[in-house]
Amino acid sequence: MLYHLESLGPRLPGPLVAYGWMGVDLFFVLSGYLIGWQVLRPLTSGARPAWWPWWQDFMLRRALRILPAYLAVLALYLLLPAWSEAESMRPVWQFLSFTVNLLPADLDQRAFSHAWSLCVEEHFYLLLPLVVWLLARRPGIGKSLLLAIGVLLGGMLLRAWLWQHELAPVQGTADYFERFVGLIYFPTPTRLDGLLAGTLLAALRAFRPGAWSVLQSHGWLLLCAGLLGVAGVMWLMQGVPGFAGIVFGYPLLAWSFACLLVACSSRQTWPVRVPGVQLLATLAFCLYLTHKQVFHVVSAWLGDSLDGLPLAAFGVYLGAALLAAYGLHVLVERPGLRWREHLQRRQQLAGQAGTTIAGS
Repeated sequence: MLYHLESLGPRLPGPLVAYGWMGVDLFFVLSGYLIGWQVLRPLTSGARPAWWPWWQDFMLRRALRILPAYLAVLALYLLLPAWSEAESMRPVWQFLSFTVNLLPADLDQRAFSHAWSLCVEEHFYLLLPLVVWLLARRPGIGKSLLLAIGVLLGGMLLRAWLWQHELAPVQGTADYFERFVGLIYFPTPTRLDGLLAGTLLAALRAFRPGAWSVLQSHGWLLLCAGLLGVAGVMWLMQGVPGFAGIVFGYPLLAWSFACLLVACSSRQTWPVRVPGVQLLATLAFCLYLTHKQVFHVVSAWLGDSLDGLPLAAFGVYLGAALLAAYGLHVLVERPGLRWREHLQRRQQLAGQAGTTIAGS
């Protein structure tokens, strides 16, 4: 949100403007950890669930978590043009198929462009259960580590190849940034570093709880390492990144955020609860979906009057964004979550009934 605020008028400190994009990478690490924990935790008992029912149940829960609010916001874009932060928008089918981030980027089609990161998430949801299920058939830490290293190195090599063959020839021209966004920044294969780091943390917690506890006991060390890593990325990726930033910056940032995540989960470095964090966590997805549109509305209505008043501008923007997110949560997201809970209870009751019949 601070990243977008400068367009409203206030002049902000350079790092907030130049490195606000890092919030997406933090989101990927958190998502990899949380979703990875959901997928891996049932396997800690040694159970090997049947593939199709397990995957179907996971995707249904994810769909009821994401689709109601996502489709509601997409409908607002289509039905209320004044709500849109830009005049031009990609075809609707790209949003419905979650392929916004895989097709050539047109930077003029900026409306709802932040959906690209949700597309990365959806592809992750599709693949992670399958990968975990295949690994669980013949479990072994060696295979898992080889796969993780392959994903990490594969992403680095792919970005290096794309830079050399697609970006280097146009470096210093107006086409460089558009190619960078379309070939490096948006596509799923080049943005798996954060999700991988988060998933590996979840795997460590699930299958090596002792090692996880040891890691948490070094919270201050991880906090310092994470902050140093983020500072290194800020130095490496100044402006539009070049070869070193594109190839090495994303994995360095992912593991820096992973260190910060473990540090913040440790009572050694984070001994108290921060008021309001639970509310922000509840509204996070709706805030993500609506913050750019709210920014556009605030800018259109109050931009001139807030010029030169950074704190007031951020306060108005934050208040309006939280209000919109809360409305979307109450009217759309929460009913979807309740329906998900209802379906889960029905499945549990059906399973219990089947067990009773089989035992009688």
